[in-house]
Amino acid sequence: MKTYAILADIHGNIRALEAVLEDAARRGVRNFLNLGDTVYGPLDPGLTAARLMELPLVSVQGNEDRLLWEPVHQPAPTLDYTRRALSEAQQEWLARTHMPATVVDKRLFLCHGTPNSDSTYLVEEPSEQGGFLKGRTAIEAELADITEKIILCGHSHMPRVLALPGGRLVINPGSVGLQAYTDDRPAHKMETGSPHARYTILSETAAGWQVEQIAVPYAWDKAARQAQQNGRPDWAKWLESGRA
Repeated sequence: MKTYAILADIHGNIRALEAVLEDAARRGVRNFLNLGDTVYGPLDPGLTAARLMELPLVSVQGNEDRLLWEPVHQPAPTLDYTRRALSEAQQEWLARTHMPATVVDKRLFLCHGTPNSDSTYLVEEPSEQGGFLKGRTAIEAELADITEKIILCGHSHMPRVLALPGGRLVINPGSVGLQAYTDDRPAHKMETGSPHARYTILSETAAGWQVEQIAVPYAWDKAARQAQQNGRPDWAKWLESGRA
């Protein structure tokens, strides 16, 4: 029987990542799965990559991991900052380990958004008021070709556990590094309501899979100041409050 620490949407927040790794170590968890959007952001991309390179880690690519390798057609200061902060070795590691859009790890299916899109929410319908839970039929349609019982996804930054027919579970661990944000494609916001770093422990037990969604305190005030200094007052607000 195995236990996993499920990470997602770290977004270069080394302070939040270290707090989560310390918490996982205290609980004796040594297997890590990462659901993408790992280093992008106005914080510490290089330190985050360096720390993750030390771990036994299975990863998938997020939409903002993918941006690191795509041409830029308009000003993108935070993307430029992220690229400059990564060493050549770190860029090579990210390209190698984040190449797959999806991964099957034994009985677990890993994706960032949905099995077919890293920029689509699997279980939320976005709106200006927040992310609302999709109907079960819509979620099942996204997973029609997936046979694994456990589906792990990220992207929305919202911790979720959903039960589907046939004993399947969809789990979003929430975001390690960014607890709220707004987007304009379409205009919407996501917010957890607190600045705690989030992750999930998934344990196989005799009775079935046990899911523990964990909120970890860390120095979010320092992360917010760093975002402010790097030209992202919006991130500073999101990091310090968990509100968008």
